[in-house]
Amino acid sequence: MAVSLSDANVLRVRQRLGKYRIERRIAQGGFANVYQAWDSIEGVHVALKMPHQFNVTASMLDTFQREARVVAKLDHPNILPLKDASFIDGRFVIASRLGEKSLADRLKKRVSFRTALDYIEQMTSAVAYAHRNRIIHCDIKPENMILHSDGRLQLTDFGIAKVAQRTIIRTMVASGSGTIGYMAPEQAMGRPSAKSDVFSLGLMSYRMLAGVLPEWPYEWPQRGYANLRRKAHPELIAWLKKSLESRPSRRYQDANDMLRAFHSAKRKSLRKLKK
Repeated sequence: MAVSLSDANVLRVRQRLGKYRIERRIAQGGFANVYQAWDSIEGVHVALKMPHQFNVTASMLDTFQREARVVAKLDHPNILPLKDASFIDGRFVIASRLGEKSLADRLKKRVSFRTALDYIEQMTSAVAYAHRNRIIHCDIKPENMILHSDGRLQLTDFGIAKVAQRTIIRTMVASGSGTIGYMAPEQAMGRPSAKSDVFSLGLMSYRMLAGVLPEWPYEWPQRGYANLRRKAHPELIAWLKKSLESRPSRRYQDANDMLRAFHSAKRKSLRKLKK
């Protein structure tokens, strides 16, 4: 029998969980809830991510424990660090710094062209660092980009990340996990690679710059192209087009190649804005 996400396993406001006091639920998904909580020892607000109690399996716990181990190895200003990962009162809890909002929340309002370029550089830098560490994220989307009050974006949720076992990241057979709206075609067929993350970054970038999310079959030009052309330098448009190629072989090799190409396209686009 299905169990509602609003069942007794959902934590209540002011409920205590170890040193944390629950303040509100800020997100929920198929695998976990995320709560805003107060750390009574350190005196700071935190985000607590917990798998749903009614659906906890050994496999799911292993996924969350892998996430904790993966993120603990990463040290980059645009990747959300862990504060703690442990069992508290029988629940597996991942604690991290509390952001102001997600990029998904921010995109409910207009984003200026300059701000979009800044966000794109930050999120691509985060993924490029992960790729240098042979980690493929596999679920890049606005909900997994946390925005802080100083304008910094940080990538989170490595729960379904795949760690490449070879020096060069190659296509791997996987389950096709990810979020459909931002998933590369080959990832949906169970063959994710670093180029799949490139595609997801391209989708997010196009949405911020053109105001609309590209749609399958991802043929060029997409909706919003006329608006994009008015603001973006041709090199930035070419960068987007290459990132959004349906065939992985035609995309950037990974987010590092993507980032290097973006730096040049960004400079030229900013100069165009000044004219």
